[in-house]
Amino acid sequence: MKYDVIVIGSGPGGYVAAIRASQLGKKVGVVEKAEIGGTCLNWGCIPTKALLKSAAVYTYMQHAENYGIKLEGEVHPDMEAVVARSRGVADGMSKGVQYLFKKNNVELIPGLGSLTANKTVKVVDAEGNTTEYEADHIILATGSRVRQLPAMPIDGKKIISYRQALVLDKLPETMVVVGSGAIGSEFAFFFTSMGVKVTLVEFLPNVVPNEDEEVSKQVERCFKKLKMTVMTEASVTKVDTTGEKCICTIDTKKGEKVVEADIVLSAVGVQTNLEDLGLENLGIASERGKIIVDDYYRTNVPGVYAIGDIVHGPALAHKASHEAIICVEKFCGMDPKPLNYNNIPGCTYITPEVASVGLSEAKAIAAGYEVKIGKFPFTASGKAAAAGNKDGFIKVVFDAKTNKWLGCHMVGENVTEMVATAVLARELGATGRDIIENIFPHPTMSEAIMEAAAAAYGEVVHL
Repeated sequence: MKYDVIVIGSGPGGYVAAIRASQLGKKVGVVEKAEIGGTCLNWGCIPTKALLKSAAVYTYMQHAENYGIKLEGEVHPDMEAVVARSRGVADGMSKGVQYLFKKNNVELIPGLGSLTANKTVKVVDAEGNTTEYEADHIILATGSRVRQLPAMPIDGKKIISYRQALVLDKLPETMVVVGSGAIGSEFAFFFTSMGVKVTLVEFLPNVVPNEDEEVSKQVERCFKKLKMTVMTEASVTKVDTTGEKCICTIDTKKGEKVVEADIVLSAVGVQTNLEDLGLENLGIASERGKIIVDDYYRTNVPGVYAIGDIVHGPALAHKASHEAIICVEKFCGMDPKPLNYNNIPGCTYITPEVASVGLSEAKAIAAGYEVKIGKFPFTASGKAAAAGNKDGFIKVVFDAKTNKWLGCHMVGENVTEMVATAVLARELGATGRDIIENIFPHPTMSEAIMEAAAAAYGEVVHL
């Protein structure tokens, strides 16, 4: 069968590419070996947010009296019901993508797809049957999977990944979470909030290590306030699972420590899904586990493209989706603007939330900028006080010479809903003065952005 476009992978990169190509008049087929929507919709972004919402509701109920609400009887989590809700949300989102495929006449091709030497796509279905498909344009969007460490191979029972963590039928009493990036921090927060005694182990000096150092320190304080044990500059060197408990040997700044836990959750990052794609059949160039592409996601082989986790840049769903649109619009004859990789926001959905875009203070200084720094704490925010969560702050970084907005770093309630303001303003070239001179609604959490900008120029009123 012949298509104009074949996409291998139906995650946030693949399904967006398919739908946009169909909108632009192309006949499109999508090859998918598992659930439609990929990891993000089924085993990542969406179901984890459902779990975290359950944790937030449970936390609110535990502190209801702080808001003048009295609850009768004991409040406790029902893990089976929490997981069932999360899976239901994920299933609904996956069905939503199936609906969009039908609406846009995108054809689903179930099976494992790979490239052949004559630049066709070979698909092996669940029964082992093989079919080859032709296409003028082939987009690789196969995403990534859990990365494993030799010291703690995942067995799915005692040493688990985020996939098993999403469907635990009961809460363990104790857990060690290894890695404090977005995935590790979110699960460490979720299980701590649900009453599990969690030890979080991070190899680098700070938790959420990609964030500005002040944000990282705030997150660590909040974790410790929840009674979570946090070990930074530490690494798990061995996990003994032969007994009833997991015996974790941890190398720390103060020497070797041994921690017992019911479960160890490995959250040390992801690795790309490039195996069995047939890249070698066409000589598609890759480097350090990433396919090499240009600004429009063209590989070194004409007619073959790659997007998402398997190319350079952070492994983020919104980045993959944006790359998909640029890729498709370019080969459809349009003139899309290349993605600005310096303006991709990142979010971590703990409480308080974390969101950022652009350069941290340290990275801006290392890049040679003379900086103006402004910070506004939510302790001075009327909306934060009314909401009952004053942890966190907004921090902005400006170029002292040009007033260019170099970076914005947020930690606080609902900040993931606010960071787009900074993304858009930076893309449009807004300066520190522009932020100060524009009106923000009161009372909101977002006005802290303006207050932080004013603080950078010594003009803050409410602090």
